[in-house]
Amino acid sequence: MDKKHQELNEESRLTQLWEAHQSAGWPSALGPQEGELMMLDTVISGCITYFLESEGELDQQRVEILQGCLTDLDHLLPELEEEAVPYFQRLRALGSLLLAGC
Repeated sequence: MDKKHQELNEESRLTQLWEAHQSAGWPSALGPQEGELMMLDTVISGCITYFLESEGELDQQRVEILQGCLTDLDHLLPELEEEAVPYFQRLRALGSLLLAGC
């Protein structure tokens, strides 16, 4: 598969996963981490929106912010209640796909 075709597949997967994430409800029972998780969701979602609206590009500042968010999310994922895990695993996958496309 050539690079152009691979990039189209990654963006298509990102778009599909993003649509699923947007239609998912906010998980309950997040406990004391809810504020941090909400902030991570907001920042990662903002990076995705920017990427999709800017012809598939993120500036270096957003790349670094996104990397930091994914690191923070990795630390929080093991502490989540089971019902919240799919939402934040999907958010993690979205961030990873986004970084792969940069």
